Amino acid sequence: MCGMLLGASTAAGFFSSRGLFSSAIWAQQTDPATPVVVQPGAPGKPSRTLPPSTRATLPPRSHADVEFMQGMIMHHSQAVEMTALIASHTENRELRSLGARISSSQSDEIKFMQRWLAARGEPVSMPIMGPMQRATSGATQGMPDMDMSNHTSGHTSRQPGALMPGMLTPEQMEALRKAKGGEFDHLFLAGMIQHHNGALTMVKNLFDTAGAGQDADVFNFATDADNTQRAEIRIMQRMLENLLEKRPSEEKR
Repeated sequence: MCGMLLGASTAAGFFSSRGLFSSAIWAQQTDPATPVVVQPGAPGKPSRTLPPSTRATLPPRSHADVEFMQGMIMHHSQAVEMTALIASHTENRELRSLGARISSSQSDEIKFMQRWLAARGEPVSMPIMGPMQRATSGATQGMPDMDMSNHTSGHTSRQPGALMPGMLTPEQMEALRKAKGGEFDHLFLAGMIQHHNGALTMVKNLFDTAGAGQDADVFNFATDADNTQRAEIRIMQRMLENLLEKRPSEEKR
């Protein structure tokens, strides 16, 4: 009888101490003050535990990446401005549907680019030069929509404040605002094709620049933008062709 009691007491003590031990381990594992940071090993190599003080760092960035994102924000902003005119300027359902897709996707991409720049402490827009700075700079004047690419090095250098490749000039935007119906449809499609082609130029210039586009976020965004805008150019070219085919029959009426 005493042996049974002693055994029971020993077992109880064992399970009790084991429970305390397990609780201690569980508490240590779930204690938010002591996070576990594990670095995966290379293929065939074990992982290793890093100290709790380990902090993630953003990959190095090139100045070309920053300029690309800043310039594309300005580029996208004009596209969104163009699509905002559709509702009051045309009843073309196909154009309205296309405009809604462009507006939605490019508005989301603007937010993404703003977050990318903010996370790296960069301004979301390029600095704008004043009249005196612009007059004394060596940049080309009188051609605000010119693609100022250095074709020998592949690096895109542009005068701050100038339009990005493919962007509509103030005169083109004014003509678009004044147009209605079929005329608006034609100007919008022609202008947006020009605009999209400019974006393709920007992506090409980025990847032609040594060391640029290596950041995973920039690479994925730029390649996705290139694919999307190429597909939309094909859609708009077909729409424009259909529009031009309808014009002679409408003029005869």
